[in-house]
Amino acid sequence: MLIGCPAEIKNQEYRVGITPAAAQEAVANGHDVIIQQGAGAGAGFPDEEYLSIGARVVDTAEEIFFTAKMVVKVKEPQPVERKQLRENQILFTYLHLAPDAPQTADLLESGITAIAYETVTDRMGGLPLLAPMSEVAGRLAPQVGSWTLQKANGGRGVLMGGVPGISPAKVAVIGGGVVGTHAAKIAAGMGADVTVLDMSLPRMRYLDDVYGGVFKTRYASKGNTAELVAESDMVIGAVLIPGASAPKLVSRAMLSTMKPGAAIVDVAIDQGGCFETSHATTHDDPIYEVDGIMHYCVANMPGAVARTSTIALGNATMPFMIALANKGWKDSCADDAHLMRGLNTHAGKLTYAAVGEALGLDYISTDAALKL
Repeated sequence: MLIGCPAEIKNQEYRVGITPAAAQEAVANGHDVIIQQGAGAGAGFPDEEYLSIGARVVDTAEEIFFTAKMVVKVKEPQPVERKQLRENQILFTYLHLAPDAPQTADLLESGITAIAYETVTDRMGGLPLLAPMSEVAGRLAPQVGSWTLQKANGGRGVLMGGVPGISPAKVAVIGGGVVGTHAAKIAAGMGADVTVLDMSLPRMRYLDDVYGGVFKTRYASKGNTAELVAESDMVIGAVLIPGASAPKLVSRAMLSTMKPGAAIVDVAIDQGGCFETSHATTHDDPIYEVDGIMHYCVANMPGAVARTSTIALGNATMPFMIALANKGWKDSCADDAHLMRGLNTHAGKLTYAAVGEALGLDYISTDAALKL
């Protein structure tokens, strides 16, 4: 199979969909790999590394979209890229379709078979292709939040760990999954007073058993959430419903209860965000203010640490990419129910229920898609 990897064109996105190691694995399995010139440079992978393992480097993204049987990316295809997608082609990347009606419409119109990293599952019910970036984003969240809290950026001017005689920053993390756990660990490591809110009692028991004394847990009732939001210097939104729009857990009315200059970091912004006042921002203009509260809502946070993120993502996606190339999408999905969960569109049909429900669109089952 001819596998193609274009350079990412989303604002300040430096990751690349295929690492040299993944390209080498594909070549060893008898496949051809083409990489757009300079695609890996932002992650520290020069063209020479791809050439040395047998991949080809091409000048333009258009050549990749026109010739490749499978296109492997990091971020969702941008409008100019979506115009080049076609039927009988596989797109393997993050999609986040639930809050993105225009992208969903374009993918359906193209007829492409689109497999989303964020909805592939594993035996434990986890999301193995989302987890590496969730780990990165979770660890970044307190780091960027502490920067947002600085007075020069409009924040309260509070130091995360305080100093002797001065209390540390109070941090509330909404969601105790992968993002929330990593965010809480790093925030606590910076010396902050951290509380994680979650609705799963088994998850809170786990967090308390493993991290008791490092950070606290509380049940995410509306009352507890409102109380902690009002008390906190920083609130990190880390809630995920796989493939669906994130629930709005902090309303605009709640901002009036917060401390002036408090920081919000919405890691769920890829799925629409879990704060009512959130909208996606970019690394070159990451924060904005609403009612005196500073919002950090960058939609590709892991792109800031592109090398770490690219390698972590490549390690996770490579086995699935090789399976798709070796067997084709139908056989590989038929053989692996977890990969089948990644199928979001095929032949003009939506195949992921949560996206259909979020956007009010008809959808079919993945089993039905296999028969088309």
